[in-house]
Amino acid sequence: MTDTRSTHRSTISSRLRRRFRDDRGSATAEYAVVILAAVAFAGVLVAVMRSGEVQSILTELVRGALSL
Repeated sequence: MTDTRSTHRSTISSRLRRRFRDDRGSATAEYAVVILAAVAFAGVLVAVMRSGEVQSILTELVRGALSL
């Protein structure tokens, strides 16, 4: 009976090792992380762009560019 348990544990162990070595889907997960980071950056950028100080700087920059 001990041999059966050790064989069963060995089988489970080898299945787990194969499962953790399998990297299918890792590229999809990496893309998801990059997309979430880009969305977070866009949110911060929108918040900064809506501030009055930044809007005045950009307005002056555009006016200066158009007056050339």
